[in-house]
Amino acid sequence: MTSIKRIERIKALLIAEPKDTFLQYALAIEYIAENDDERAKEILENLLESNPEYVATYYHLGKLYERLGINETALAVYERGIEISTEQKNFKNAAEIRNAMDELLDN
Repeated sequence: MTSIKRIERIKALLIAEPKDTFLQYALAIEYIAENDDERAKEILENLLESNPEYVATYYHLGKLYERLGINETALAVYERGIEISTEQKNFKNAAEIRNAMDELLDN
């Protein structure tokens, strides 16, 4: 299935469940795959605002900011993602975000 078809399918599901965090996240990831950075950024930023506890968002939004050349904002997102992940005892996610942050700092 292509990204475009997945986007249409997710949008249809969001009509029934517009506040579904996972569906919003999945839609943003599909937009990233399609290089539609602005739509992905808008969704991920809104997702963090409405559900800051959804830790998967931090990694992908940080990476997206990097791709857009907004490195200081990416670092801030990574730092907050590490904090939230650690609070949730989600150490695997915290380590993944830490690795992304370290890569950015090394460049």
